[in-house]
Amino acid sequence: MSFLQKIISTIKNLHLSFNDLNSTKILVLIIILTSSLAVNAQNQRIVSLAPSLTKSIYYMGAADQIVGCTSFCNIAKNDKKEIVGSAVTINIEKVITLKPDLVVASAITNPETLDLIRRAGIETKVFITPANFEILCAQFQELGNLIGRSQKAASIINRTKIEVEKIKKSYKNKISQQIFFQLGARPIFTVLDNTFMSDYITFSGGENISSGLSKGTINREFVLMKNPDVIIIVNMGIVAEEEKKIWESYPHLNAVKNNKVFIIESDMASTPNPPDFLDTMKAIQKELQ
Repeated sequence: MSFLQKIISTIKNLHLSFNDLNSTKILVLIIILTSSLAVNAQNQRIVSLAPSLTKSIYYMGAADQIVGCTSFCNIAKNDKKEIVGSAVTINIEKVITLKPDLVVASAITNPETLDLIRRAGIETKVFITPANFEILCAQFQELGNLIGRSQKAASIINRTKIEVEKIKKSYKNKISQQIFFQLGARPIFTVLDNTFMSDYITFSGGENISSGLSKGTINREFVLMKNPDVIIIVNMGIVAEEEKKIWESYPHLNAVKNNKVFIIESDMASTPNPPDFLDTMKAIQKELQ
């Protein structure tokens, strides 16, 4: 039923005619209906096919709405939520059996899988990786709107933006540093422009040594030639520690001289939502002091 149809139905249920309505009564009707829609949204059964979206839903206080998740959604898996597959391979039958009102996914999930879920009459929303912090916040708000947590999402975004702005200002009068942000080891992969992770660098008053590249795969010689002042490694388990030792074996590197080769948690830094973005900014700020 469309929003207009809901208005007409409500008017009939209240035994009103359109002639009875003035602007005030129409406004009241809209408030009643939007409140009803929000309540319905809060009662939604949700299957989340992306760890980042699962965490966002938990941050908004809607964990009880999740009925299914992937094996990579640690926060929900530990909460004994039903596992419906990995982020890439999904058991469609299991998803449908859970009777969700909404399925949310990232661009990593096979489009054909999502199409089959849609054909089953289930609302499905895909969130692509945000290109910057502003889009990250907009997507968080969009998800909040979808699950009936608009106000909670807006509150989290507002608090995050205030804190992020404070961190940005703390670098205002400091010399800009050349930063290498490493995401992978075999091959070495770096943060590129027009990604939300690039904002970690620019918001920290730095310059990305990989700025201008069109592909994220680089070699070690590229980094050695650029000689960054800071090297940030996203935690890849034991591989991250190995990479840290390798970089520290080059004493001529400015990052080594400055004692600025450090590791950031992947589950935090690589997860596009406002709380994790802020926590990553705080972790980087602590290391750069």
